[in-house]
Amino acid sequence: MAGNDFTAIDEQPFQRFHWRAIVTTGLGVFCDGYDLSSVALVLPLVLTSFGVQSLSSYESGLLASSALVGAALGAIVFGFLGQRGRKRFYGLDVFILGVGALAQAFMPNLAWLIVCRFILGFGIGADYVLSPVIMAEHSNRRDRGRALGLGFGTMWPLGAVAALILNLALDRAGVSHDLQWRIVLAAGAVPALAVLYFRRKMPETARYLARLGSDQAEASRVIKEISGKEQVAPRADQRAFSEVFATHARRIFAAALLWMVFDLVVYAAVLFGPSLIAQGMGLTPVKFSLLINFIFVLPASILMSWFVIDHVGRKPLQVWGFVASSALLVVFAGMGGPGTSTVLAFAVFGLFNVTMSGPGLVSGAGVFGVELAPTRIRTVAQSITVAGGRIGAAISGFAFPLMFGKIGEAAAMLVLAGLAFLGAILTYLLVPETSRRSLEEINLEVLPDDGAPGA
Repeated sequence: MAGNDFTAIDEQPFQRFHWRAIVTTGLGVFCDGYDLSSVALVLPLVLTSFGVQSLSSYESGLLASSALVGAALGAIVFGFLGQRGRKRFYGLDVFILGVGALAQAFMPNLAWLIVCRFILGFGIGADYVLSPVIMAEHSNRRDRGRALGLGFGTMWPLGAVAALILNLALDRAGVSHDLQWRIVLAAGAVPALAVLYFRRKMPETARYLARLGSDQAEASRVIKEISGKEQVAPRADQRAFSEVFATHARRIFAAALLWMVFDLVVYAAVLFGPSLIAQGMGLTPVKFSLLINFIFVLPASILMSWFVIDHVGRKPLQVWGFVASSALLVVFAGMGGPGTSTVLAFAVFGLFNVTMSGPGLVSGAGVFGVELAPTRIRTVAQSITVAGGRIGAAISGFAFPLMFGKIGEAAAMLVLAGLAFLGAILTYLLVPETSRRSLEEINLEVLPDDGAPGA
């Protein structure tokens, strides 16, 4: 593209640097999958340890939402901090996450555990802003979806699987219940703190250095470090933040809405779907979730990240993923819960997880948030989309248990089917295709001075 002085980055082949960046950035989302899954696994043990017979609706809501509310707040705070440097605050996110996870093991009661979950969530929200932005700004245009899909869409279920396996292993080893839940929750700190060193070694993105940092010489050095090519970085973006935000606000809030719809559907279905099937199959929820993840979710996420998201495109993957998910939820509702064939119910629910992997790799991985905003406002834009997703998850956790009780399982599934179909319509209408286009081309980010010699 004429005038785009990040061409060396955009046209570089997928290489070792990208694999390292995928692991380094993706471990934060791995922690999110681990931490949000692990608390549900060990909650009965936690309550027994604290001498709590059952949770009130108020306590249940606080425990379920504390990490999500913390994530929304952490995203907003780090969205604005990220405007002062991506790398400058990179590592602080997983440090907060790790401290929050580790502290859970030492909590004396439920109230303090809720506080720890809020702190942990704050770090997760921060990471959901910084990691996708850094990965996108370092990526080439052809494989950006692959990098984001593998780094975020696939890492989340891997984290969930890790929590399931550790919980099963400790249970098989006969570890006392009081110690078991503390180990499971605290272990979320291990990947977070382990990746801290590597995050501090990640280079600042050339796009930030040139557009916001006004350091064209350092930006050119980073371009050469990543691509091996000499290229003069463009000048700084001197436009007012408010001007740029106003131009792109519609797309940013559209991305936030799509992430909200995705989380409304997926959190409700994944939280309550297994309980409708696992018992009929004679499986515990833990074993059921392991089978779903290994047979359906992980293979689908990996294959779609590698072969589909860049080649077919973001919009088709999300639109048809939502449409297929909607149809499968209708089928599931028609089965009347477990029905007469639990194997069939398992297959339908597994296929639902496959089809939802499409939107999960796009909206659920924050792809639209980072691609539909220019460098000048990108971290703030991503913070808004993350907050949208966390709000959707919180609403799902609060509203759908009530809805299940009020209108029944089948009707609740039909409501989810309607939301999934709405997600398909909104995706088709509200966002452009971003596959294989440079970030500058997507956002018309070529400025008058681009291509002029650096300062």
